[in-house]
Amino acid sequence: MTIKLDEVDIQLLAALQADADRTNVQLARLTGLSPAATLHRVRALKDSGIIRIIRAHIDPEAAGLALQVFVTATLSRHDPRHEHAFEDQIRALPQIVWAESIAGETDYLLCIVAHDVPELQQVLSRLAARGARIVTYLRLREVKPISPLPLGPTPTPVTPRSPRVHEPEQ
Repeated sequence: MTIKLDEVDIQLLAALQADADRTNVQLARLTGLSPAATLHRVRALKDSGIIRIIRAHIDPEAAGLALQVFVTATLSRHDPRHEHAFEDQIRALPQIVWAESIAGETDYLLCIVAHDVPELQQVLSRLAARGARIVTYLRLREVKPISPLPLGPTPTPVTPRSPRVHEPEQ
């Protein structure tokens, strides 16, 4: 279900996506609302499910998790019981920091962090023990960090004009 957002909602969401540590007073100044009205708006956005959670984004390497890998997992069986057991395993492993069920050649896309290679091997072995074909991709560097969602109106693309060519006079 899509929830209709007004300009103030979009301002609040953009500000919180940029810096979730902003105080209610800072958000009120930004939107021109009273602190009480701002707090009410943010609570409504949380209650509606648009804001799922507010958290810190921690750098894995700075936190001592030197390895970050992306993993595709393809299940050998596709019955609900087997899928549920595999997803329970994913949720039980704290090294798996996000996981998506996807359509295509593979069934799951995972992001795994680990302190070292033996820890990573242990996680991959536990996943493979569930009957999944595992392919691992080592993350070398971040190219684009997680970005804010583009919540406002979609901008109209600007098409560059071609220079006018003057026709020779006859």
